[in-house]
Amino acid sequence: MTATMSRPATSRPTSVARGYRFELVKLFAQWRVRLLVLACWVAPGLFVAAVSLQSSLPVDTLFGRWMNVTGWAGSLVMLGFAGTYALPLLTSLVAGDVFAAEDRLGTWRHLLVAVRSYRRIFVAKALASLTVILVLVTGMAGSSALGGLLAVGNRSLVGLDGHLLAPADAAGKVLLAWLCVLAPTLALAGVGLLGSVALGRSPMGLLLPAVVAIAMALAQLLPLPVAVRLSLPSYAFISWEGLFTSPPQLGPLLISMAVGLVWAAVATALAYVLFLRRDFTSLADNSGRRGLVVGAAPLVGLVVVAFAAVAASTPSLGSGIERDKLQNSLATAFAHLYRLQAEQLHRPAVTEAQLGATATCTKGDGLVVPQGAGNDWRCVVSWHLPGVAATGQAIYQLDVTPDGRFMADGDGPKDVNGYYQVRTPAGDRPNPLWQFDGNVELLPA
Repeated sequence: MTATMSRPATSRPTSVARGYRFELVKLFAQWRVRLLVLACWVAPGLFVAAVSLQSSLPVDTLFGRWMNVTGWAGSLVMLGFAGTYALPLLTSLVAGDVFAAEDRLGTWRHLLVAVRSYRRIFVAKALASLTVILVLVTGMAGSSALGGLLAVGNRSLVGLDGHLLAPADAAGKVLLAWLCVLAPTLALAGVGLLGSVALGRSPMGLLLPAVVAIAMALAQLLPLPVAVRLSLPSYAFISWEGLFTSPPQLGPLLISMAVGLVWAAVATALAYVLFLRRDFTSLADNSGRRGLVVGAAPLVGLVVVAFAAVAASTPSLGSGIERDKLQNSLATAFAHLYRLQAEQLHRPAVTEAQLGATATCTKGDGLVVPQGAGNDWRCVVSWHLPGVAATGQAIYQLDVTPDGRFMADGDGPKDVNGYYQVRTPAGDRPNPLWQFDGNVELLPA
């Protein structure tokens, strides 16, 4: 009788596609993720619609004063809130917990037996967390835009230099602004993956993206050199504002997006390396803080390299807020809004070239150097009307923030930039020259 020798059956590792579907099902099965999806797809629209119908608007928020004029302003207000609070929190709750959850539940051995590949586990988890984050961001963008459009309507949007964006142009710019903030969001997601791998079940792994985002947001409030601002990936949460000027201020936006994408790639790669080196034979959480320190060092190095590159390529060691640039921005915005006011008051049409608006600004009553942020800027805008010999003048008090945004508050004469209601086809609106926002490009033109 002949004995037949049977070879032991060999099993192949689970494919990335199957692992990805499995991780996606696990994430959406969590009540926390389901609640986040519901909140991101419903709450922004309800908030924007409710605020847009109020008489009191968040005028201290960028585009907040236009929320009852056009539906697109509400989505931009939500974008400003999301960049500061919502998106860092979402990345913490999703990417910051995708690996740590297995540590808390003690399910690494079961997962490794089922998948049999460290690399495929990491790729599947990273892709699943990225998918959930994209779903949440898409919900916030779509819901806020829909809420504003249903409450107010699809009307023109006033840009940061006072020029009108047609509804189609405004829609494209709003969509592009939401796409731009994906770069810093991915950077925080990479930090979340790194913290989740390095710190395991420790709560700090879950909080790491939010802590990093808060630290960078606080740094942006300080009077830092422009090169330092651009070397932080969080600046893309602010620099999208440059899309709403004519011509667009793309320099800071492109640099900050590139920094964010590099951060995302490096942080994810570091998390991958640390994950491959983990010892899963012990139930103890042996990842430790040493892995986080080793992973964080290259990210700090990225900030130094980005700072050196920006500082070497363009003059950016100052605040970027200079008197000439501020005067030009203010005069440009005033000229655009003067045309809008003339149209609303049914006055003869006039062009920006005919007005020839100029601005003269001082800081601190002329006792300090006229540069940098502060609420002690005082500017006088001058212009000429066709057929009128006298020169018109209007006074503005400016509050300039360290990131280049300014709010101009009219200080007379009242018939030009004082507060009064103007009747428009969309209802009574405040005088457009009374208070308005502007933006100074921090990098040289």
